[in-house]
Amino acid sequence: MIVRQRLRVGVHGVVQGVGFRPFVYTTAAALGLTGCVRNDSSGAVIEIEGERTAIEEFLDRLRDSPPPLAVVESIETTRIPVAGGTGFVIADTTRADGGRTLASPDVAMCAECAAEQRDPADRRYRHAFINCTNCGPRFTIIAALPYDRAATAMAPFAMCADCAREYADPADRRFHAQPVCCPHCGPTVTFHGQTTATAESGVQAARQLLRDGGIVGVKGIGGYHLACDAGDHRAVTELRRRKRRGDKPFAVMVPDLAEAHDIAVIAAPAARLLDSPARPIVLLPRRPGAAVAHSVAPHNPDLGVMLAYSPLHTLLFGLPGDCPGPRVLVMTSANLSGEPICYTDDDASERLSYLADGWLTHDRAILVPCDDSVLRVVDGAEVPIRRSRGYAPLPVALPVAVPPTLAVGADVKNTLAVAEQRYAWLSAHIGDMDGLATLAAFGRAVEHLEALTSVTPEVLAADAHPAYRSSGWAQRHADGRPLRTVQHHHAHIAAVMAEHGLNCPVLGFAFDGTGYGPDGAVWGAELLEADYKGYQRLAHLRYVPMPGGDISVRRPYRMALAHLWGAGLQWDADLPPVRACPSDELRVLEHQLSTGTGCTPTSSMGRLFDAVSALIGVRQVVDYEAQAAIELEGLSRDVDTGAGGYAFSVDADRYPAVFDPAPVLAAVIDDMRGDVPAGVIGARFHRAVADLVVALAETGTVPGQPVALSGGVFQNALLLHLTLTALRAKGFQVFTHRQVPPNDGGIALGQLLVGNAG
Repeated sequence: MIVRQRLRVGVHGVVQGVGFRPFVYTTAAALGLTGCVRNDSSGAVIEIEGERTAIEEFLDRLRDSPPPLAVVESIETTRIPVAGGTGFVIADTTRADGGRTLASPDVAMCAECAAEQRDPADRRYRHAFINCTNCGPRFTIIAALPYDRAATAMAPFAMCADCAREYADPADRRFHAQPVCCPHCGPTVTFHGQTTATAESGVQAARQLLRDGGIVGVKGIGGYHLACDAGDHRAVTELRRRKRRGDKPFAVMVPDLAEAHDIAVIAAPAARLLDSPARPIVLLPRRPGAAVAHSVAPHNPDLGVMLAYSPLHTLLFGLPGDCPGPRVLVMTSANLSGEPICYTDDDASERLSYLADGWLTHDRAILVPCDDSVLRVVDGAEVPIRRSRGYAPLPVALPVAVPPTLAVGADVKNTLAVAEQRYAWLSAHIGDMDGLATLAAFGRAVEHLEALTSVTPEVLAADAHPAYRSSGWAQRHADGRPLRTVQHHHAHIAAVMAEHGLNCPVLGFAFDGTGYGPDGAVWGAELLEADYKGYQRLAHLRYVPMPGGDISVRRPYRMALAHLWGAGLQWDADLPPVRACPSDELRVLEHQLSTGTGCTPTSSMGRLFDAVSALIGVRQVVDYEAQAAIELEGLSRDVDTGAGGYAFSVDADRYPAVFDPAPVLAAVIDDMRGDVPAGVIGARFHRAVADLVVALAETGTVPGQPVALSGGVFQNALLLHLTLTALRAKGFQVFTHRQVPPNDGGIALGQLLVGNAG
C-alpha cells in the first residue's frame, strides 16, 4: 500500500524574484506531488504531499538543482496532516511577522532572452524590456517584500493577454516572472533631444547622436549613465570637461565578449567574470592598438570593461541590419564627480540637463539606485573594488551571531550594512560622504535596507574618526541606542575575517591611505594581531609629518618632500618633487616640517606610494584618489627588476616595531640618478613592500598564524600578486578579500563584528 505524507517546507535564501516558485511548481508536477508554494517574508513556504520517495526526490532537487539565480541557504521540514486534493498551485503571498527573505540582485539579460530579442519572428523582437525568471531587474525595482508584481516598479503596467498567459503557464520560462511584459504592455522608451522619438525610433536617434560624436544620457537598471563614442577623443574630452572628471578613467561598455577581446587582454577567469549574470566592470589590461581613445583612461594601462547587460543597451549598440553605431561606448555614471548617481527622472532633468546632448529614457521607475560593480582578477581570483549592481543586496554569512545592528561604514567609498544573527546585508555603493546629496542618499539607503531585510537595529557601529560624516550621522540618529566606535584598520582586518568565516586571531596587514589612530595620528601601514574583540599594534611604518593634511594627498610632491625630510635626505634640485614644488611653497614646507606647524604624523602606506611616484617623476599632482600609485603600478608591471633590490629597515627592539623607508628612498634616488628606468624602480619598490610583509609575518607571535591582507593599497594587483606569492612560498595561510572590497567599501562589514564583540 502506498502511504502518502505531507510536509511543510520552509526554504530560506535568495528565493524570490529568481523563478523559485515556478521551479517548485514544475518539479512537484513532474513528480506527481500535490500542494502549494507561496512567498512570505522569510523566504518560500511549500506544502508538499505525495509518496515518500517522491517527496525525498523533490527535496533533493530543491537542495541540488535550484534555478540558476537562486541561493538556497537552508531548508526546514515539518510533518503536517495529509490534506488530499489534486494538482499543485502557487498560492497567494502572505507575510509572517518576524521572518525575512533575501532579495535577488539585478541580473543581466540571459541568452534565451537575447536570442528572442534578435528573432524577427518573436513577439518580443527588439523589445527593450525583455526578461524572464532567469534574468532582469530585481533589487532596483522592489518597493517591498514579498516580491510580487504589485510591490515593484512594474505595478503600473498591466499584463496583456499574451503575457498573462505566459505568466500563468507552468511550462513557460516566464511563469511567475514579475517584470514580464512585451511591446504591447510594457514600459516605453523615449528619446529627448533636438527632436522627441519613441520606441525603436528613439533608440535609432540615440545611436545616431553617438555616431555623430554626441553625449547621450541613458537610463539603465540602477541609474542614469552618460555615454559617448569611446573611440572619439573629442567626445570623450568634452564628456570629461562637462563632468569635471579630471584624469579619472571612464568605464567602457561593449556589446559582447568578442568585442571585449578586441580592446583588452582577457584571461579565462576574467572572461567568465565579464560574462557572468552580474556583468560587472572588470579592470583589464588595454590591448595594444585598441580602438579606444587615450583620453578614456589617461596614463593608465588598464580599461574598465563591461558587457551590455540590459536589453536597452543591446539595442543601443544595434541588432543585425541596423545602421551601425560605435562598438565601444564610454558608459559612466550620470552625475558630477563625487555626487551620487542620478536615478529618478526629475533628478536627472534638474541636475544633469547640461551634461548630455540627448536622453534615452523610459517610464519604468528605478526605485533603488545602484551603481555598476567593479572587480579585477588577481592570480585567478576575483577582487571586488566596488560591490554594487549584480551583488547587492546578497548577504554575507557571519561566523558569529550578532544582534540587530547598523554599521555606517566610512566616509570614502561609503557602503553601509545591517546584520542580525548570522547574516549581514551590505548596501549598494553610496559614494564619498562629502556633500548633502550623498548624505541624503545615505539616509534613503538605510531606510530601504532596513525595510528590505526586516532588521530593526538595536546597535549602531561607526568609525572612530571624530570628524567622519558617517559617524556624525550615526550620532544624530542613535536615538538612545548604543553607538560603538571601531578603529578603522581593526575594521579592515575584521572584514577579511568575517567574509572567510574566521573566528581566531590573525596577523592583519592593513595598508591604506588614511585611518584615524587612537594616538591622533593618521595610520595606514599597520601590522595588527587581531580578533573581533580587540587588536594589538605589532608594527607600523615610521611616522612622517603630513603638512597641510588633505592638500598633501592632492599633491604627492609634498609627501615626497616630507618623506625625504623624515629620512634625512636632502632636497636636491635635481629631484622631481623639488622641481615640482613652487619656491615659496618649498620655503613654507621647510618651516612646517622643522617646526611641526600644521603637520599631522602619518604612517600611511598609500602616502608612501604617492611619495615614491613623485620622487621618480611619475605623478606630482593628482586628479583622483590613488592616481599616483595607480600610475606607478602601471609602469611597474611585467618589468624585470634585474639584480637590484630595496629593503626597509625594521627596528624590532621597539614596541610596536617600526619599519623605516629611509633605505628604500635612498636606493630609489641612487637608481634614478643612475638612469634606471622608472618602471624598474617602481617594480623594485613593489617587491620591497611585499618582502617587508613576509619579513614582518615571520616575526609573528604565534607560528603558523593566519595572515589577513586588507586596505585600499591591496587593490594594487602587482603588490597583491607579489605579496600572496611570497607569503605562500613561506607556508603562510593567507586571506584576502573576495566578497567585499579591500578599500573602505568593506569597512562596514568589519564594524558589525567588532562593534558586537565583547
